[in-house]
Amino acid sequence: MCRNIKPLFNFDPPVTDEEIRAASLQFVRKISGFHAPSKGNEVAFYAAIDEVAAASKRVLQSLHTTAPSRNREDEAAKARARAALRFGTNQRPPKSDHPTRSSKRTGGTDS
Repeated sequence: MCRNIKPLFNFDPPVTDEEIRAASLQFVRKISGFHAPSKGNEVAFYAAIDEVAAASKRVLQSLHTTAPSRNREDEAAKARARAALRFGTNQRPPKSDHPTRSSKRTGGTDS
């Protein structure tokens, strides 16, 4: 889950409240172990998201850098290239290319 939390600082255009909230949601999901809370935990779960989002926004607003702002599209392209190297670009063939179970049992072919 935490793989979905992306750096939010020093981008042009700047981070939005929605992006901060999405990262906060992922963080709270990770530490709580809940994708969606039970009725009894809803208040605490959503309060935690609000608190993490508020703290994140304060941190992001207080940070300073002399580095040039990063471009979102360039960073996304770099991430896709890293993923292609890490996971490879080969994908499994479609299911229609695989023999069916019945043909394996009977020794027949698909028709």
